[in-house]
Amino acid sequence: MVKINPVPSTSPRRTICFDRNRLQLEDIAAVADGSARAVLSSDPAFRAAIARGPAFLDRLLQEEGVIYGVTTGYGDSCTVPVPAELVAELPHQLYTYHGCGLGAFLTPAQTRAVMATRLASLCKGFSGVSVALLEQIVGLLDAGILPLIPSEGSVGASGDLTPLSYLAAVLCGEREAWCNGEHVAAGEALVAAGMAPLRLRPKEALAIMNGTAVMTGLAVLAYGSAEYLGQLTTRITAMASIALDGNADHFDEVLFSVKPHPGMQRIAARIRGDLPRAERARNGNRVQDRYSIRCAPHVIGVLEDSLPFFRQLIDNELNSANDNPIIDADGEHVLHGGHFYGGHIALAMDTLKNTVANLADLMDRQIALLVDARYNNGLPPNLSGATGPRIAINHGLKALQISCSAWTAEALKLTMPASAFSRSTECHNQDKVSMGTIAARDCLRVIELTEQVGAALLIAVQQAVRLRCELDPKLALSAAVAAMMASLAADVAPVEEDRRLDLDLHLLLTRIRGKAWRLYV
Repeated sequence: MVKINPVPSTSPRRTICFDRNRLQLEDIAAVADGSARAVLSSDPAFRAAIARGPAFLDRLLQEEGVIYGVTTGYGDSCTVPVPAELVAELPHQLYTYHGCGLGAFLTPAQTRAVMATRLASLCKGFSGVSVALLEQIVGLLDAGILPLIPSEGSVGASGDLTPLSYLAAVLCGEREAWCNGEHVAAGEALVAAGMAPLRLRPKEALAIMNGTAVMTGLAVLAYGSAEYLGQLTTRITAMASIALDGNADHFDEVLFSVKPHPGMQRIAARIRGDLPRAERARNGNRVQDRYSIRCAPHVIGVLEDSLPFFRQLIDNELNSANDNPIIDADGEHVLHGGHFYGGHIALAMDTLKNTVANLADLMDRQIALLVDARYNNGLPPNLSGATGPRIAINHGLKALQISCSAWTAEALKLTMPASAFSRSTECHNQDKVSMGTIAARDCLRVIELTEQVGAALLIAVQQAVRLRCELDPKLALSAAVAAMMASLAADVAPVEEDRRLDLDLHLLLTRIRGKAWRLYV
C-alpha cells in the first residue's frame, strides 16, 4: 500500500495564489523547488469566472453545437463527428492514445514546474475547465503525487500533447507517479491521499494537453539557472584574472563607458569590484591579457543583456491561455486558433542555450590558461600543489582540464537551434511545428554541462588564487573574493597531492544548483 506524506498545512512555506492575475517566473520556480505551496484562489468571483466556461460548453452541447475536440475527433480528425453518446468518453481516448512518450522522466522539480505552469494557464478562465480540475492539480502538488512524465515525444505545437497526457492520466488515477521518491501506481497514490480519480468533462483532456506547459515550465527553470551561471562565471573570471596576475585596466569604467551595452557594463563593474585594490592601481605585467580574460565582460554581457528579453518571452507564455479552442464564455464564442504553438519559447531556449554554452567555452579557455605553465605567469604546471621530489609524479589538474574540454564540446554541439528542424506531422495538420520542448531540453542539458565546467573552474581558481597568494604574500584579496575563497575551502581542500576530484565536483554542483553563494546584489 502506498503511504503518502503530504506537507502539513501548518508548513511555514509561503503560498503562491493561482487565479487570473499574472505570476512571476520566481513563483513557478518556488513551487518547483518546494519552497512554496500552490493554492487555488477562494475568491468567489474567480471561481464563478472559471465555472462559466464549462457551463457555456454544456449549453452548446445541449444545442447540438459542433465543438472541436468535444463533438469532433482531434487534429486532422476534426471532420469526424462524435456521436452524442460517446462525447463523454472522448477525453479518456485523447490521453490514452497519447501515452507513447519515451526518454528520461522529468525530475520531480521539473514536473512540479510543469504542473504549476499548466495550472496557471487554465486559471485564466479561457479553457472551459471546471474548478474541480484545478483543485485536483493543486491536490496532487500538495500530496506530492507527481506524474511520471517522459521527456521525449513533443514537437512543441498542438501543445505538449504526449508529455501532458501523463498529467491528465494521473489526475484520473491512471499510469504512474513519483510519490515519496518512488514510482507508484497513480490510482493507489490517490487512494492513499484520500483523493478520488477525476472524471474529465468534455474539453478538459484537450485543455490539459493542448498547451505549452512542458516547454514553459522547463524554460522557467532554465532561466533561473542561466542567470546564476552568468554571475558565477563573472566571479570565476575575476578570480582567474587575480590568479593569472592580470591587467585590471581591461575592466576600467571609462573603457566600458564608450560601448554602452548596460549588461556588459554591469559585468565589467562586478569584475572590477572583485579585483584587489592594489591590482586595480597597477598596469599588470602585460599590456593585454588573452581574450578569455580581457573580453570576458563582452562574452558574459551577451547573456546579461539578453536576460530581460528571455524573461519577457517566458513570462508572457506563462501568463497566457495557450490551448485550442479558446473558450470565451462571457462573449459566448469558441475561438479556434494556434496558441499552442511554442515559437516564443523555442526562440528563448535556442538563444539562451547559445549564450550559456559560450560561458562554458569562456571558462574552458580560462582553465586552459591556468594549468599551462607557458601562460599562467609563474604558477606551477597544472596548478599542482606538490613540492620536492613528488613534483615529478603529481599532475595536478591536468585531467580536470581535459574533462572541461569534453563537457564544453558537448555543450557547444547542442547549440544547433532545435526550432530549425520543424517537421510536418499528424497527416499534415500539424505541418509547421516549433520544437520548443526539444529546445528547452537541449537548453537544460547545456546548462547542466556548463555547471559542470563551472564546478571544475571553482576548484581551479581556488587552487590558482591560493598559489598566487603564496607567490605574492602582499596580495590583498577583495572582501568578496576572500569570502568566496573561504567558502570554497570549507568544501574543497587544496590539491597538494593528486586525488580523485569527482566527489568535490559533485559537492560543488550541489552548491551551484542550490545557488549557495550570493554573488552580486
